[in-house]
Amino acid sequence: MAPGAAAAAGREFRRRAADLHHPDRAAQRSRDGPGHRFPDFGAALAQSRLDIKYVCEAEDEATIAALLAQHLGPDSEIVRIPNFGPRTKPKALQYALQGARGSLVAVYDAEDKPAPGQLHEAWNAFCNGGPKLGCLQAPLAIANLRSSWTAGLFALEYSGLFRILVPFLARTGMPIPLGGTSNHFRRSALEEVGGWDPHNVTEDADLGMRLYANGYRTGTLHSATVESAPVSLDVWTRQRTRWFKGWAQTWLVAMRHPVKTCRSLGACGFVVFQLMIAGMLVSALAHPLMFVFIALTMAWLASGGQPHVSTLHHVLMWTDIANIGGSYLTFIATGWRGFTGHERTRLKRRWLLLTPAYWLLMSYAGWRALKQLATNTHLWEKTPHPVSPEWAAVAPSADAAGGVERVKGIEPSS
Repeated sequence: MAPGAAAAAGREFRRRAADLHHPDRAAQRSRDGPGHRFPDFGAALAQSRLDIKYVCEAEDEATIAALLAQHLGPDSEIVRIPNFGPRTKPKALQYALQGARGSLVAVYDAEDKPAPGQLHEAWNAFCNGGPKLGCLQAPLAIANLRSSWTAGLFALEYSGLFRILVPFLARTGMPIPLGGTSNHFRRSALEEVGGWDPHNVTEDADLGMRLYANGYRTGTLHSATVESAPVSLDVWTRQRTRWFKGWAQTWLVAMRHPVKTCRSLGACGFVVFQLMIAGMLVSALAHPLMFVFIALTMAWLASGGQPHVSTLHHVLMWTDIANIGGSYLTFIATGWRGFTGHERTRLKRRWLLLTPAYWLLMSYAGWRALKQLATNTHLWEKTPHPVSPEWAAVAPSADAAGGVERVKGIEPSS
């Protein structure tokens, strides 16, 4: 991370902490590698009520020095994570939580830019949501969706996930695998379920399931957090490998005692758990195998060596074709539906034709994750993001004088 970026972000954090009075709140942010910026925290908060933790690895001298130069004040603390145990984000969060004072805890990644009203909206939701509202997930929007075809399809994927699927699961009271950033927790609920698992490399999915198993609901917010997607294939692959590996860890831990897990989640919750965690990994692993089966079947038919093709082969081949085509169309349609009008004008539509390549990349990451699961289970491959992602102004809304477009809860953060 560039020290200048850390300095500017530290100043912006304090500039936006102003005049809202409510119970104490701890805001934690964590780093996921070099090249990151600290977030522009988006709510007016009374500084006397803030408890801000900048969570840094102890040897990250450049970032720590940049923060120290800002004289952050009594409401802020730089938490230096000692180099012991797994070098993971959940270990860092669990360590920092022990010194946090707030009754509500928000977690942001270093590159995040939360919308100005997000903390305020979360506080209101907790006040009105009852004691069993344990967590709130803010939608994530991708700033640099024009920077590469992978970033564009990444933005489409996030749109379908955080603006369509996750709100649907929240409305229906189903378990939600969290997004890892822009999570807002009721601290009592977080501590009751044991906090973050330091060894799980997708601590968000694991924690979301444990909250549900212990009787807590996860809700969603409207105010979005803007972040940047990985641009290079190497960085994208490392991030996606970590996600798949973490989902596999989450599934394996929960399925050590499948009957107990089923009882704690309930029948519907258990089915959602299998579809969301195991289903995403299995579908990624199996995706290229469907192409192989279709190719072999068509080659067999073209050879003319077999006068009669069984009905079973026909059914399997057309089922595979329908599954593949339907998956691509669903991926595109849900993401497009969640997009704002502004985002639709930003995405290069020819990139939609690369959806099959994007899914094959996910399959590669899935198989890579299985290898790491066996050989380097707790490795956290850091994924640097662009330092200064471009975020164009959101188009003015036609029906809101002087306002900005707020479709599916997305609003500009700067």
